[in-house]
This record gives sequence, structure tokens and C-alpha cells, in this order.
Amino acid sequence: MKVFHLLPSMQSGGVEQVVLELGKGLSEQGIENVVISDSGRLVDQLISEGSRHIKMNIGKKSPSTLLKITALRKLFLEEKPDIIHLHSRVPAWAAYLAWKTLPKDKRPGLVSTVHGFYSINKWSAIMTKGQRVVAVSNCIKDYILRSYPDTSQDKIRVIPNAIDPELYNPNYRPSAEWINGLLVTYPELKGKWTICLPGRLTRLKGQLLIIPILKDLIEAGVPAHILLVGEAKKGKEAYKEEIIRRLKENGLSEHVTWLGHRTDLRKVLAACDVTISLSTSPESFGKTTLEALALGRPVAGFAHGGVAEQLHSFLPEGNIPVEDTTAMAKQLADWYHNPPQIPQTIPSPYKMTDMIDAHIKVYQELLR
Repeated sequence: MKVFHLLPSMQSGGVEQVVLELGKGLSEQGIENVVISDSGRLVDQLISEGSRHIKMNIGKKSPSTLLKITALRKLFLEEKPDIIHLHSRVPAWAAYLAWKTLPKDKRPGLVSTVHGFYSINKWSAIMTKGQRVVAVSNCIKDYILRSYPDTSQDKIRVIPNAIDPELYNPNYRPSAEWINGLLVTYPELKGKWTICLPGRLTRLKGQLLIIPILKDLIEAGVPAHILLVGEAKKGKEAYKEEIIRRLKENGLSEHVTWLGHRTDLRKVLAACDVTISLSTSPESFGKTTLEALALGRPVAGFAHGGVAEQLHSFLPEGNIPVEDTTAMAKQLADWYHNPPQIPQTIPSPYKMTDMIDAHIKVYQELLR
């Protein structure tokens, strides 16, 4: 079997991580895995783990991307993939139109994955055009059926993103050397009860809500300290400045450490006492919260989207009413005094082998 995956780049992000994991898992099972994208920092790892990468700029939101249709059609005819897997809207349009121009007896199976809550319009509808449509959570399946009622429920397959138990398990802890290095760099963390808030700096991720949460925790006598992990992308710098200003106005700057983008997020999650999710809009899945739970660390998050589904399986008490910062602070304070018990094994369907096997099953359905 030969599988083509199409996405804008292999730079960073949740979609890229899933494609990377699929590449490794499929390659290990003898499947020829090919990723078509522009370049990115993850390309070397992708290749070292058994996949092939074809560089093509198919992610630019411009009519010029449609000029790639002819090149993609030629590539499909030359390479003869068995499956074309679409992971993003702009590449999906170019690849879908190229696929439609192929003779019917030469068309590979077409799979599309809905990785997020896209804006509802004809442009986004392309992600429902696969012969099989993968939803990364049950809430995404509901979103597809609600937003695009012409989509047949029979072709939707729910395949959650997953965790490798060898990398993410309750027994993993960073080395003493790494911990010491962190404390040398950020001495303000010593003796504090650390709360990790991972995610890109954008208003939808709810970073400003740490202000009322911190106020309540400090008033309750909890030595809370929040680690903000994530970077402000180009054009979002003003939001970071707003957070800094609001923290200063509330006298909370000393209770927050900015870590920026980290390549060692697994270590950070394992080292922190608890991880929180404050997204004001539902997450389609929420990979970092699953990673923290798999590491045996408590997670509290607003009860919607994929995060709510995870917490329902792992730690139901971590589900907090959306934007209820008082309830969030109360739950965190309770955990400070009485840490909760987290399952010692990752439940299905969140294991990496579950995700890989489920994708292979979808591909085989189309090949049959």
C-alpha cells in the first residue's frame, strides 16, 4: 500500500504531529508513506522515521495554489498511490480537483480528516468530500453532521489522536539534571505549586482567565505559579503585551513564568503539578491535555470539545463549567491539598496502536 498525505507544511502544530505519527506507524507496518508539503522543521524526523517527503508549496491561500492541480495530477499518475489523505483545506482543494480529473479506474481512495472546527462555508466543506471522512473526536463528528447535513454518516469514522505509551506514561519523569537546569533558569519556580497552561498565544486559548484563577488560589493560600508555554505568532504580539499589562495591573506578574515555544514539552508537562485548559471555544481534540493525563498528571479543563471527552475517560472531576474561573480555582485548590488518582494505563481509543490500526482499516475499506 502507498499512502499520500497532503498538508501545507511540516513546521509545527497538531495536524503536523498527527501526520508525523502516522508516518512512523504506517512505515513500521510496511506501508509506503509519502507526505506532500512545503518544507518545515519536522521534515528530517519524518524521513528518519521511514516516510518520504515531496516538497510542493500547496498551502498558500491564493489562487496560485490552484495552478498546482496539473502538477498534482501528473504526480498521482506517475506515483500511483493507493490512498490520498487530505489534512488541510487549501491542499485539499488542489488535490481533490486533481483527483477528480483522473480516469475513474485510476483514482486512488480519497480520505479527508477534519482536524478542527472550521468556519462553516463551501470553502471548508472540502474536508467532507473524502470517500471516508475521519473525525478526530465525537464532537467533531457532531460538528460535521450538524454543519454539513449532506455528509453521509456512514462514511464518517471517529479516530481520536493518540499517545505512545512508551513516551507518555506515569513512570516518566525528567532527569534531575533537567529539573535543576529549569530551576536555575527560572528560580521563581522553587517551592511553588506549578500549573502548566500550554497553547499558542491567542484570545481563544483563554490565557487572560489566569488572572481571576490566580487571585482565588493565592487568597486560598495555594503557592500557585503558572507556566505559560507557547508563542505569539506573527500579528499576535499585541495580545501578549495585553496579558503582561493585565498581570502587572493585578499584581500577579511574579506568579507567572513565560516559557515560550518548547521542544521539551513532555518534560514540562511531567514536571508541573497540574495542567489546565482554558480554551473559550471547544478544542477539536486537545493533544497536550491527553499527554499530561498519560503522564499521570491531573488536568482541569473547560467541559466542552475533545478535552471534555478525554476528561470523561480519565478524570471526570477535571471537567469545569465553561469560563467558570471560580469553579476552576476551587478544583485546583482541592487538588493542591488532595492530589487525585490518575489511571495508570491509557484507555482505548487513545493508544497510538489504536490510531494507526484504525487508519489502516479505513484505507483497506477503500481498497476493497
